[in-house]
Amino acid sequence: MNKKAIFITGATSGIGRIITELCIEKGYTVYATGRNESSLVTLSRMGAIVFQADLSELEDIDRVCEQLPSIDIAIINAGVGIFNNAFDLDDEDIENMINVNVKAPIYLSNRLAKKMIIQKSGHFIFIGSQAGKVPTKKASVYAASKHAITGFANGLRMELASYNIQVTAIYPGPIDTPFLQKADTTNNYRETMKPFLLKPEKVASEVLKVIEKTVREVNLPRIMSITSKLYAVAPSLVEKLGSGFFNKK
Repeated sequence: MNKKAIFITGATSGIGRIITELCIEKGYTVYATGRNESSLVTLSRMGAIVFQADLSELEDIDRVCEQLPSIDIAIINAGVGIFNNAFDLDDEDIENMINVNVKAPIYLSNRLAKKMIIQKSGHFIFIGSQAGKVPTKKASVYAASKHAITGFANGLRMELASYNIQVTAIYPGPIDTPFLQKADTTNNYRETMKPFLLKPEKVASEVLKVIEKTVREVNLPRIMSITSKLYAVAPSLVEKLGSGFFNKK
């Protein structure tokens, strides 16, 4: 049995659920958090230690971090998105994306890093998004939240390097999970991107790989690393080519 202790957020659905199940199967000690009580019960029966929590609430973040023992790896996966123009979003939608996608990872890292520094080892794995590198219309706020995590992960990596704590960022393109239905109730994005959607199992398997072999970042699909580099030197071209990926209305 592998004795690494792994903490996973957003463990009750999508790739978080698959990552959690794979980690349990691998024999890791798994601490999982999410909102869905029934999913947490299932994960508990599979062998995970579970915490029900809403990571948009600082009190819940503090409660989970206080209950966690020393961990080797933190997989910061929980995220929400609403695909709409910035001027069409409700304040509540904006606040929720910022709270869950930006504040929660930073608060969690702040608290968990202190414990990792004491034990002189650790590994953060952030599940980011290609949207944080190459934004598209109807995703400006979501892209902003993911861009924040890109910057945070890169800075945190340098801050923790001398403490033997690693930081990896995973940047997947759109994934075929229920996240898309919640993000875009019109289903236009899913239909447009259907040929390019990543299988959640593929993303989860890549996360499992970096648990054992740490790398700086992983871009999925691999070609997306070229797209982000091209965007850095020719943003107008990439924006023009990507303009049809969202509903034009």
